[in-house]
Amino acid sequence: MSEKLVHILLVEDDEIDIKNVRRAFERNNIANPLYVAHDGQEALDMLRGDHDYPKLNPTPKIILLDLNMPRMGGIEFLEALRGDAKLKSLIVFVLTTSSDDKDKVGAFYHNVAGYIIKPIDFEVFLHAFTVLDTYWKLCELPD
Repeated sequence: MSEKLVHILLVEDDEIDIKNVRRAFERNNIANPLYVAHDGQEALDMLRGDHDYPKLNPTPKIILLDLNMPRMGGIEFLEALRGDAKLKSLIVFVLTTSSDDKDKVGAFYHNVAGYIIKPIDFEVFLHAFTVLDTYWKLCELPD
């Protein structure tokens, strides 16, 4: 099986969580390119090439999305993403601290691929990324 280097966009405002995701990538030997946006609006700007942001090229196929962020939160981002003809097919996994059913329903209403509650234990967090890495290596994604 050939290595699939799917580009990934992490939408996360917490620097500690960003570092933990990077550490999880390193510890699991995940070589996929990882881009970071600090809120939903910045993510949209990066995906579209708006507001002086260079457009990410290639467009990341997978988005890891926090829900609770300033300026534009995760659900609002999902509404904009799913309403954009060029971006609506991107795969989104919610990666959040929220276990609120309202957030889960809102996320799945916007066709997320999964809803992962950030674990406090780093070993559990590492395992979550092992599973995600297996997912994007096994799935056939369109070019």
